[in-house]
Amino acid sequence: MEFLHRARPGASSLALLPGAWNPPTRAHLAMARAALAWVDDAVLLLPRVFPHKEFEGPDLHRRAHWLEACARGEQLSAAVTEGGLFIDMARECRAATGAARVFLVCGRDAAERIIGWDYGPQRGIARQLEEFELLVAPRNGPYVPPPALAARIHSLALGEGWLDVSSSAVRELIRRGEPWTHLTPECIAGLIDPRLYS
Repeated sequence: MEFLHRARPGASSLALLPGAWNPPTRAHLAMARAALAWVDDAVLLLPRVFPHKEFEGPDLHRRAHWLEACARGEQLSAAVTEGGLFIDMARECRAATGAARVFLVCGRDAAERIIGWDYGPQRGIARQLEEFELLVAPRNGPYVPPPALAARIHSLALGEGWLDVSSSAVRELIRRGEPWTHLTPECIAGLIDPRLYS
């Protein structure tokens, strides 16, 4: 794990918010701020390699620059990880920081994919959740975890109005030539070149 910015060095509990950040949105930062009710620090994470999709559009360097600007503007932390799976990120985080408690933050749709994924008999999700916990933001309703996993999966309280805020919505607005900066954090709106998406 390579930190781009650390807001609170020595934090004993961390919430990791991984994403493609293509580009970052206000909803991403709302999730990170909400996670601070659970932990000492929230870390915006960018994997060098995505586990289930290709790296398309703006390159890693540009996205890392956006992430660092967001972290500094919001007094959060930001880092780049080598691994793209939640378990890999949690292990990298522990090795780099010594944090006693690690949460991974995601939306309901991602939680459903993560819990339902076939990791094989030795890397099942129940075993992975012994090393980290999930904070799940509602999207089209709350996520209800399987009873056997409920002690390690928590609901993230998020205010109203974030359902339609997404990176894909930003990209689509740019492609259509419509206003889009209202969906991105003020600290990076001037850093995003719309020509990357038009």
